[in-house]
Amino acid sequence: MNGKTHGKGAAAGNPGDRFPHQPVLYQDVLDALMPETDGRYLDGTIGAGGHAEGILHASAPDGRLLGLDLDPEALAIARQRLLPFGDRALIRQASYSQAPAVLSDLGWQEVQGILLDLGVSSMQIDQPERGFSFMEDGPIDMRFDQGRQKSADDLVNTLSEEALADIIWRYGEERYSRRIARAIVAARPLHSTRALAEVIRSAVPGYDSHIHPATRTFQALRIATNQELEILSTSLEGLIECLSPGARIAVISFHSLEDRIVKQFFKRESKDCICPPQQPICTCGHRASLKIITKKPVVASKQEEQQNPRSSSAKLRVAEKIAEA
Repeated sequence: MNGKTHGKGAAAGNPGDRFPHQPVLYQDVLDALMPETDGRYLDGTIGAGGHAEGILHASAPDGRLLGLDLDPEALAIARQRLLPFGDRALIRQASYSQAPAVLSDLGWQEVQGILLDLGVSSMQIDQPERGFSFMEDGPIDMRFDQGRQKSADDLVNTLSEEALADIIWRYGEERYSRRIARAIVAARPLHSTRALAEVIRSAVPGYDSHIHPATRTFQALRIATNQELEILSTSLEGLIECLSPGARIAVISFHSLEDRIVKQFFKRESKDCICPPQQPICTCGHRASLKIITKKPVVASKQEEQQNPRSSSAKLRVAEKIAEA
């Protein structure tokens, strides 16, 4: 589970006054994007609108923002939060993978900044009926968009032992993936998060009391259910094309798999040639489109970690579109 919070903050300089929780790396995001007074911005994972609210404050009086999210409950909160900004805030239910098409429909040729705050929010975690958490009992759902056909329940109860183990290992980096998958298959059918967590706990021989043994498996099932890594991998290039020259993209990730995808993409797109090192002559024709702004990821300060412990796993990476690209 990651460090995103309910509201992702409030007004610039003082997030959380009107909504109860602060967004992760709030000021770092604003410093990275450097909103302009007449710029257009994309928040591809708007959640409850805290970062978006800060961008709109910082880009006053004429800056505009398009906010996307798959979760209709989050969008309802974001609409209420951003109501004071009138038509400066545009909100749509969509994945950030659909951003180029949505921007085209709006007639926006380019934007002056993009934010992605990846993963699950505490607003979703704190609702047992969403099935993201094993702290309280609920259905094994885990869908960001509950209009999607397949839930985590389908994966838990229909996949083979081998396929389950592969998901738990690949997306959860769980060393006991095979043992856990075997236990899940033997205990099926499973339809509650508490029952699933107990099966996982019984399959893990001893564990660090600070980390529940079901944590990595629940993460893996959530990622697989929502195809999070596949969507991230295939969406970044299209998002960069939406940036105006000199504009920046900021991505907050909460575990190593997301961060690795962003890091490798930024690194590749900051090079003129991506041919294999042993190849003497360049044949790829690739030209750099990005300049990396954060050589190392920005992480939460000790003070922020104390105020919001979930921020401890957050990593912010920022890149700028090269003017000549």
